[in-house]
Amino acid sequence: MTVKINELELENVKRIKAVKIEPTENGLTIVGGRNNQGKTSVLDAIAWALGGNKFKPSQPKREGSVLPPNLKVTLNNGLVVTRSGKNSVLKVTDPEGGKSGQQILDKLIGEMALNVPKFMESRPKEKADYLLQILGIGEELTKLELKEKKVYEERHAIGQIALQKQKYADELQDYPDAPKELVSASELIKQQQTIMAHNAENQRKRMNQKSIYQEYKAAEGNVIALEAQLTEAKRKLDKLTDDLETANKDIVDLVDESTDELEENIKEIDAINVKVRANMDKERATKEAEEAQEEYEDKSLELKKVREEKMHLLDSVELPLPGLAIENGEIIYNDQKWDNMSGSDQLKVSTAIVRKLNPNCGFVLLDKLEQMDLDTLKEFGGWLEKEGLQAIATRVSTGDECSIIIEDGYTKEEKPKQFTGFKGFGGKENGN
Repeated sequence: MTVKINELELENVKRIKAVKIEPTENGLTIVGGRNNQGKTSVLDAIAWALGGNKFKPSQPKREGSVLPPNLKVTLNNGLVVTRSGKNSVLKVTDPEGGKSGQQILDKLIGEMALNVPKFMESRPKEKADYLLQILGIGEELTKLELKEKKVYEERHAIGQIALQKQKYADELQDYPDAPKELVSASELIKQQQTIMAHNAENQRKRMNQKSIYQEYKAAEGNVIALEAQLTEAKRKLDKLTDDLETANKDIVDLVDESTDELEENIKEIDAINVKVRANMDKERATKEAEEAQEEYEDKSLELKKVREEKMHLLDSVELPLPGLAIENGEIIYNDQKWDNMSGSDQLKVSTAIVRKLNPNCGFVLLDKLEQMDLDTLKEFGGWLEKEGLQAIATRVSTGDECSIIIEDGYTKEEKPKQFTGFKGFGGKENGN
């Protein structure tokens, strides 16, 4: 049997002076009224009574009251929970007259049932983590998601490289008429090098003659300028005269050989080899692009396999609501992310997950339902009734959708225990 609330009796709690409520067993019980009349105080008092001191308001006693808060909650399993006296002492009495404490309440009642807004206001990933914690597959799914992300990023990187390589290969020039192998110019180059060496020797001799001539002119000048060294200068001049005559004889018959023909042949070979190398570069680039594409396709298959493992893992557990799923670390309901869900769907998803956290707890507390129009309230209330869930909620309203109206800390007047305008809210019709 799931635990639900049969009756509430609250006195001197926050804005409440004296309120008694008998919530409908299944469906939506709306506590209505204008602002600052004590509606939210009802939910805070229930959370404190059942959830313990971590839910205790910072100023629990009603301002102006000489009496301490007095809370009494009767559950459908017969337990009676009270907090009373100066220190708001907890007392939990079972049908047989025994007594127990907060521990038994914590086992029966999920913390999130007392604080659904905490779940609704959490970040998308935290909502998904709550659900995965319930299902017991959080750690395994996290590993698969990390693997999926890694494979996806690797595949993306490979895909970019494959595109770049293919683009590079397509841009390279090729020459279909060129030979497959590079043409050798080694023999021609050797001949060219021999001629160039011969010509270099000729050039060396020319430079030598020029150098000797310059020395001769310098010596001749020295003879004129340095009479004190005339004898030595003449000797040197005579020697240089002989050397010059020899050098003159050496260059008279020198003839440079031409390398024009060899250079033309080498240029022709170079031109052919440029085309061959271009073809080889294009072939290599095309092959690399094909290999990168094959690697990309392999990563695509690996990514598909990881995603299938994720789907199999999620399909292997029973989610708390049809149409509910987890994708990329976020809760999805009917193919919509949280921020795209309607207010009714957000409440429906939150309530279903909170119930899954503790299946023994058959009620939830909801605040500020004034954001919902009457049709949305009807839809949500009908779903609660169908699921056998009890919800106690507040709404800034004094309309017929409210089960009770709180005014200045009191129940304004006796009203039906459920929204009588729509049967889908659960409970009996008005007038019965």
